[in-house]
Amino acid sequence: MGLCANMTRRRRWGCTGAFRAGVGLLLLGLTMAQSVPSPSTSCPASEVPQSLTQPQYHSTPMDDGGFMAGLVQSFLHSVQPNPFPEDLILKVVQDINNQQFNQRTIRNILVYQVGFLVCVVIGILYIVLMPIVGLCLACCRCCGNCGGKMHQKQTSSIACRRRTLYWSAFITTGIIFAGNICMFKSNDVLRTSVDQSPEELNNTVNNLHTFLTAVHEQVNNVVDEGYNTVDGVTSNLDAIGPQLGAEIQDRFMEVLLPLLRSVQLLDQETVKTETQLNQLNSSVLRLQSSLDLLQANFTAVKNRVNQTFSKPACASCSSRIPELNELTLDTSISISILNELQSAVDEVIKINLTSQIKEVEDQFDNIPETVTSEAMDVVQSSKELLREIKRQIYNLIDGVPLSALTDMSQTLDDVQREIYNVAPEVEKVDDIRWGLCLLLCLLVLLVVVCNLLGLLLGPLGLKSKVDPKKRSCTSNCGTIFLMMGTGFSFIFSWLFMIVVLLLFLLGGNVYTLVCHPWSNGDLLKFIETSDLFPELQIGPALGLDVNVSLADLYSDCQENQPLWTALHMDEVINLDERLNVTQYTEQIQDLFNSTDITLTTITLMSPDLREKLIKLSTLAKNVDYTAITQQMNNISSINLNTTADMLDLLAATQVDPDIKNELQDEASTLRQIQSNIEATITPQLENINSTLKDLQSTAEKVNGTAGEVLSNEKAAQDFLTTNTTLIVENESEAFVDCQLGYVESYVDWAKLSLTQQLGRCGPLAGAVDSAEVIACSYVVGSLNAFWFSLGWCMMFFIPSIIFSTKLAKYYRKMKYSDVQDDLVIMNHFPRAQMKPH
Repeated sequence: MGLCANMTRRRRWGCTGAFRAGVGLLLLGLTMAQSVPSPSTSCPASEVPQSLTQPQYHSTPMDDGGFMAGLVQSFLHSVQPNPFPEDLILKVVQDINNQQFNQRTIRNILVYQVGFLVCVVIGILYIVLMPIVGLCLACCRCCGNCGGKMHQKQTSSIACRRRTLYWSAFITTGIIFAGNICMFKSNDVLRTSVDQSPEELNNTVNNLHTFLTAVHEQVNNVVDEGYNTVDGVTSNLDAIGPQLGAEIQDRFMEVLLPLLRSVQLLDQETVKTETQLNQLNSSVLRLQSSLDLLQANFTAVKNRVNQTFSKPACASCSSRIPELNELTLDTSISISILNELQSAVDEVIKINLTSQIKEVEDQFDNIPETVTSEAMDVVQSSKELLREIKRQIYNLIDGVPLSALTDMSQTLDDVQREIYNVAPEVEKVDDIRWGLCLLLCLLVLLVVVCNLLGLLLGPLGLKSKVDPKKRSCTSNCGTIFLMMGTGFSFIFSWLFMIVVLLLFLLGGNVYTLVCHPWSNGDLLKFIETSDLFPELQIGPALGLDVNVSLADLYSDCQENQPLWTALHMDEVINLDERLNVTQYTEQIQDLFNSTDITLTTITLMSPDLREKLIKLSTLAKNVDYTAITQQMNNISSINLNTTADMLDLLAATQVDPDIKNELQDEASTLRQIQSNIEATITPQLENINSTLKDLQSTAEKVNGTAGEVLSNEKAAQDFLTTNTTLIVENESEAFVDCQLGYVESYVDWAKLSLTQQLGRCGPLAGAVDSAEVIACSYVVGSLNAFWFSLGWCMMFFIPSIIFSTKLAKYYRKMKYSDVQDDLVIMNHFPRAQMKPH
């Protein structure tokens, strides 16, 4: 590869002519400064490792508070205000393991559950008393009591009592209806929750699976990036010749541009000087040919005039002969003073620079090969140290519980399969539950409908002044519906209360013992402080010799902290020690510092070429252009018209017509010669003068440029002689620093990635939250809302029965009636019959 090609590739500098290329090669490494240049500060940027990719997760269910959650939870907190019974649970578990219950333990359980026990007692009383009261009421009415009498006493306050009972029954029925609506709503919400739970659980498991897979991939990514970095540095060391050699060449080339431009300018000016000299020579030759012809013509005319003056018949001519003899033309022009300049220019142009600088070119192109050869041993030793760094990076994953993560992934797969298997069965059971709950809702709705029909038909068919015996069928139907509602209430309420009691014990205790402590963190603290769940001890489960608090882990994961922070990995893995590559990088640095890369001394210019450039500069400066200009001025000053005028005047005085004609012809010939001078000689003189001025200007430039080249060549040669070794050392140090910088940058990136990006555990907290939402908010919350709504209705069945039973008599058709006249009711009794005496 030629030097011109190198320069074109790096700086896009063209090579025009052999001289330009040659001098450019000779001036290789030239610098205008005498100080030692600083090493190259540019380090080829390696591909920057990207941040660890964070996976995309499925959306998790949000806790919207649940239907009636606030009301139900407030009730349950009133029933069970005690804190989470950690000691009691441990005691119960201990008794179960011992297969016997301590009486004190049972007493403590009853004391803790006293709120639930009170509610259970109330429920049992309701279950027992409601059918008994209903049976007694039925029997009592059959005996004509408890509203069973067919007579209604009419008083002035009857309307007020009826309205009071009506609105009381209406409000009570409305409250029951509101509870019934809540029953329908909670039943539907519970069914929706059960239907969505498998999918939500599956998404949660998928999120966990994705998280575990991402952690494994991220760890491998950190290790692989380390391998790639070390492999890249190894490749750069293998290519140390082309890379470091190119940097050394570039350090030489950085200062060549100004001088190379002057060399190119010198080449252009020299070629231009040669062209102008050639042009001047050819112009002078043409001019000299014209001048020779002019001289011949002038000599012939002068001879004829001389002959005419010598004739005896020529009057007053002999006295003119001396003047005629003095008439001469200076028609000689010489530019021999430019011959030396011509010779110097020709020598510079014709010199074979390629053969003289071939050695310089070879040495320059062989810099990469020389660097490769000189650095072979240090490169091999450095590659061994890089392999040690690679092994250290591989050992980085020791202590990271990847196997435990794999086991967890397999467990999650099993859980996911179990969800798919159990989901159809759960849906079938929930369909049955939904049907039974819907039946309960409809039965409660039946009571509400009966009450509402009674409240609607009773007033609709009632006329206040109509005799109770004559009340309408519509009003009487209202009574029937009211009593139907009462009867249904007695029939179903105690059965409904059994359902309420069972669901209350189940859902209430699940909320107070699981869901509530789950939400406030007490459950996590209990799990980690007790020994009941050893498999949930995070440190041992992951094979880490570190104490990890579940509560702290959950809190950190809620903030989406990396696993390094959440699992306190800094207590297990000394990352600074694992990634401490200083011992290897320092050894590599010492190896390169102790290695000398020696380049052959480059001689930029031979003494012969230097002498030719000095000669060219001197001659271009010392050319005497005045002598040439004077010769041209002498030729341009020729004026034959004066002599012709003299001949015409002399011809006018002649008597002899022949002499007169001869003198006139000779005068005419001289004027013709003068015309030829002006037409032919003068333009040539002007052209030569213009070329001479251009040559003078170019020669002055050649003188300055040649002097600059010589000055710069000396400075460059001195610089190369004294600083080539230092440049090589500086660039070698910069190259090594660059390569080791890649390794150090990777170490910094790896530390940052492992401590701040690896395994952001938000999905773990999200999974716990999802499980809580699904189990507590969706299922338990909806279940509690259902029994609370049903219990609500059952409790208001009691006033509904009372108000409906009392109100029914005001719409019922009576068998007996009182007489009412002007608001004074007269009771008609049969008069006593007087028996005759």
